[in-house]
Amino acid sequence: MKFTSMRVLMLMCVLPWAAWAANPALAGHWRLDLKRSAALDGWTNWDLVVALDGTRVDLRHDMQWRATKLTATNPVDTAKPTAVKDFFRVEQRHMALYPVRGALTPVRAEWLDGGRTLRVEATPQIESSQGVFPLRIYQELRLVEGDRELLLIELHSTRAQPLVYRFTKITGEK
Repeated sequence: MKFTSMRVLMLMCVLPWAAWAANPALAGHWRLDLKRSAALDGWTNWDLVVALDGTRVDLRHDMQWRATKLTATNPVDTAKPTAVKDFFRVEQRHMALYPVRGALTPVRAEWLDGGRTLRVEATPQIESSQGVFPLRIYQELRLVEGDRELLLIELHSTRAQPLVYRFTKITGEK
């Protein structure tokens, strides 16, 4: 097949947009289904709020344990790798694996499955009683069940089993 300069130009214009195309159904307020998810050690509630702005995706974690509340946002960009300050990990509260103070976390994100899955890879520097080491985190946020459910699958280099969390979309709340 012979490529003309016009075809090459068209491919250069179309391919990047395909890599950035997000499904708007992912945006919104999601609430954890505790009964169908991995144990949420140290927390009793978790809401995930996803905001889409071009290639940027903000993943806001609203966590609660009794009267204690915490909100943390992980901004990712599907067009380029980023460095995130204070990258939030759900399990960090009770694992005795603490983020290195002041260290930036390298993060890469991309859309899979025609924009139905957001893949996030992060490598925060972690401090433990054994020293400092990089923790590899692989996440997939998948739309399922007619876009009313979100499945978050997390793999960590420090765990033998994946963490699987199921969320239901919340509508009508302010």
